Amino acid sequence: MLASVTSLGLQGLLCYAVSVEADRYAEGMGFEIVGLPGAAVKESRERVRASMHNSELTFPTGRVVVNLAPADTAKDSTVYDLPVLLALLRAGELLPELPREHAFVGELSMSGELRSVKGVLPMARACAQLGITRLYVPKGNENEAALAGDVEVVGAATVQELLEMLNGHRPTLPVSVAEDGFGGGLPEDLPDFSEVRGQVRAKRALEIAAAGGHNLLMIGPPGAGKSMLAKRLLSILPPMTREEALQASELHSVAGLLSEGKLLQARPFRAPHHTISNVGLAGGGLRMRPGELSLAHCGVLFLDELPEFPRSALEVLRQPLEDGVITISRAAGSVTYPARCMMIAALNPCPCGQFGSETGTCTCSQADIARYLRRISGPLLDRIDLQVEVEALSYDELSTPAEERSADIRARVCAARERQTERFSGTGIVSNSAMSHRQTAEYCMLSEEGEAFMRETFTAMRLSARSHDRLLKVARTIADLAGEECIAPEHLAEAVQYRALDRKYWKR
Repeated sequence: MLASVTSLGLQGLLCYAVSVEADRYAEGMGFEIVGLPGAAVKESRERVRASMHNSELTFPTGRVVVNLAPADTAKDSTVYDLPVLLALLRAGELLPELPREHAFVGELSMSGELRSVKGVLPMARACAQLGITRLYVPKGNENEAALAGDVEVVGAATVQELLEMLNGHRPTLPVSVAEDGFGGGLPEDLPDFSEVRGQVRAKRALEIAAAGGHNLLMIGPPGAGKSMLAKRLLSILPPMTREEALQASELHSVAGLLSEGKLLQARPFRAPHHTISNVGLAGGGLRMRPGELSLAHCGVLFLDELPEFPRSALEVLRQPLEDGVITISRAAGSVTYPARCMMIAALNPCPCGQFGSETGTCTCSQADIARYLRRISGPLLDRIDLQVEVEALSYDELSTPAEERSADIRARVCAARERQTERFSGTGIVSNSAMSHRQTAEYCMLSEEGEAFMRETFTAMRLSARSHDRLLKVARTIADLAGEECIAPEHLAEAVQYRALDRKYWKR
C-alpha cells in the first residue's frame, strides 16, 4: 500500500515540508529512493535496513520505492532516515496512519538508536507556519527543538521507543518548553577593559564602534595590544535580546555548533585564522553551510593580521558588510544567510611591523610596504567606518593602571543603543550602522555650520558617496554617546579623525 510521512527540509535557514512517500510492489525486488537524493540520503537505505533488522522489525518484501517530495528540490541530509523507516512500516501495514500535521526528523544508527541531527531549531521555529503541530525528534535534539516554544516536541531515544508511542503502548509526553537559561546578561568571565593600560584613543574608537555597530580597523606594531583590545569588545557590547539570541542560535544549529540544546548566552566572537578559505569565511560547500561571517551574526568577526588573509576571501566580505546578508549561489540552488556583524580588523603597518613606529626601526623597503598594504583593496577599506592607530606603550603608560572598567563603558554604550532603539522603532534596525541612505538623510541632519564643515571635508578628503554616509553614521553615534539630538561640528570632527589612516598608509 502507499504510505506518506511528513518530514522537514532546510535550504539555508528556509524550512519546507517534505512528504516521504513509500510504495511496495509484489513483483520484483529492490529498494530505491527518488526525489533528488544526495549521497547521505542514498546511504540511508543501508542504515534503515540495519536499523530495522536490529530493532526486530520486518523489512517489506517485494520492490520498495520511496519518493521525497517536492521531487525537484535536492536533499542531502540524514534527517530523512527516520521518516523513511516509518513510511516503510506504514507501507507494510505495520504502523497505523500518521497525521500529516505530525513531522518526523532523525538519523538512524545501525542498532536502532536515534542520533541527533543539525538544524532542528530553525525547523521547529517554522513548524507553526507550515501547519505542523507536533515534531518528533531524537532525544538529543528535544531541548533544542523545544526552544521554539510554539510546537509540541516529542523526543525518542530508539526506534522501538518511538513505535511504542505511535502504537499507543507508551504515553506520548511532549517536552516542556526548554529552560534555555537566557537572561539577557553577560558572561562573568569576559576579559575587562580595566586590564588595558594606555590606548585611550583606541578604547574610545571601540566604544564608538560598540555604540553604533560600526566596523573598525586597528593598525599598529606587534605587541601594541590590538588583539587584546579586540577580545574585550564583547564586554562593552549590549546584551543580546532574545530575538537576537534565537537568530544567532539558528545559524549555529545549522552548522551543528549549538551545544546542550540552549540558546547562545553571549554574542558570538569569531576569530578565524588567516589561512581560512573563501568557503570557510563566506559559507558554501556541497551543503552550503554558513561560514564564519554568518556565524558572527549579532556579534563580532575579528580578522587578525588582515593582509595575510587571501585577497579573494576578503573581497567576498564587501557586499555582506554593506547589506547584512550573504547569498551563496551554486548549481544546486542558492541560500541566503544573515550576516549582520561588526568586523574588527587588525594589521601591522608593514611586513616587519615597525613602519612609523617611534620605538622600533623598520627594515622594509617602500615597495615591500606598498605591496603588503595593497593586499587590502580600497573598496573594502571604504566599508570600514573607523580606523585607529594603536601605538606601542611607553614604560610610564605600561606601569599606570587603567581606571575605567568595562561596566562603565558598557553603560554609555547601552544608553546610546537605547536612543537608537527608540529612533528606529518599527523599522527592524537596531544600530546606526544599519541605516539606509534615506534614513541617513533623515536622521543625520546637519546645522549650517555642520553642513559647511562636511562640504569642506568631502572635498578635501575626496570622499566617496559611501564614505560620506558612513562618516555621518559615525557622527550620529558620537552624538548619541554625548546624549545630543543634533549632530554638532565637534561630532563630525571626531568622526573625520577616524577616516584619515588610509591617507597616511594607503596614500589615497
